[in-house]
Amino acid sequence: MRIIIIDRWCCFLYSTIVFLAGRKVIPTQANPSKAVTRNIEKGIGIMINVFKRFAPILAVLLLVGILSACSSSTQNENASAATAAPTNTAAEATEASTAAPSTNTVYPLTIENYTNNGEGTPWTAKSVTFDKAPEKVVANTQGAAELLIKLGLTDKMVGVAALYGAGDPSVQEEFKKIPVISENYASKELVVGASPDLVLGRADLFADADWGAGTVEGLNGLGIKTYLQNTSVKGATLDSLYKDIEQLGQIFDVQENAAAYIEELKQRAQSIKDGAAASNAKTFAYVSDGGNGAIAVYSGNIDTFAGDVLGLLGLKNSFGDVTGDISKEQLLATNPDVLLLSVYTGGVDPQTTLKAFYADPSLQSLNAIKNKAIYLIDFNQFWGYSYSIFDGAEKLLSDILANQ
Repeated sequence: MRIIIIDRWCCFLYSTIVFLAGRKVIPTQANPSKAVTRNIEKGIGIMINVFKRFAPILAVLLLVGILSACSSSTQNENASAATAAPTNTAAEATEASTAAPSTNTVYPLTIENYTNNGEGTPWTAKSVTFDKAPEKVVANTQGAAELLIKLGLTDKMVGVAALYGAGDPSVQEEFKKIPVISENYASKELVVGASPDLVLGRADLFADADWGAGTVEGLNGLGIKTYLQNTSVKGATLDSLYKDIEQLGQIFDVQENAAAYIEELKQRAQSIKDGAAASNAKTFAYVSDGGNGAIAVYSGNIDTFAGDVLGLLGLKNSFGDVTGDISKEQLLATNPDVLLLSVYTGGVDPQTTLKAFYADPSLQSLNAIKNKAIYLIDFNQFWGYSYSIFDGAEKLLSDILANQ
């Protein structure tokens, strides 16, 4: 800006000299004529006299020009800042609009769950609406209660039933705080007597009006909400467990806890799968003591959740597509690599059963007998339809690898 001002003043002086000299052009040749030279000298002399007379005025004009230039520069800077300001505001607004949405539940909340008519028909979809987070919950199995504890919901439970297997040591102290309404399957009378606003857990315990917790429609008719675990319905997979956790997180407004726990379980699942690469076991069958040490086979064709988790170990159910009873002859013909014997509270002593199976002459052709590959699995872990199935799968994998 200062260079421009000086340049303009030089032009002014130059023009003035030309005007006063009475010439339109000043020659630029190396040897100008004397006449031209005298005119220039005359013009310069006049210019000097003008400067002497008007020097104060010219100084003021020069100062005004400089100040005007500075003011113009400041205004331009302010204008630039003003122009940039809306851009910054827009950027902030864009950032705010793309920020992660709130994880808080907005009630009323409607989720898809299940029901049936209590006559053994297949489970059908049913919408359940929650106006607020439940405050008084009955879990119809130990596994369902343990899952709520993992989500930080111990204080929401007023009852638990069906304590048929090993509990999770990591939640043992919290579990003690929950009233046990029955160590066996709880009746509808016991469940309703706990005055719950929600009953949740294993699906087939809602299938009968008298046995188990009562039917979905019967409990709903009393103003009690129901939630049937997705893991306990035929066709369930490991993803069904993640869905249960996600939906419970929404129902109780603990989505952050739920999301973190899902990620933890996914990592465990991957670890089990990676560890199973060293296993040579490929097929299995569920067996039990049919009485007096005689072997009985259970197809497990509806236990798709457990089957999917066992798939992480590279195991496939030899009778997963079979319906009806399975004979000893079918077992011998199929000859699975391993046999899985369920252990539960109040059942036959598993060591007695193992001894009987290994000593049975009719079973000696089985690879599982030859290789001492009958493994004990905990009922609560595999049929609690909860996260504890990972504990069972990890133990089973360890037993299989130790036996190779």
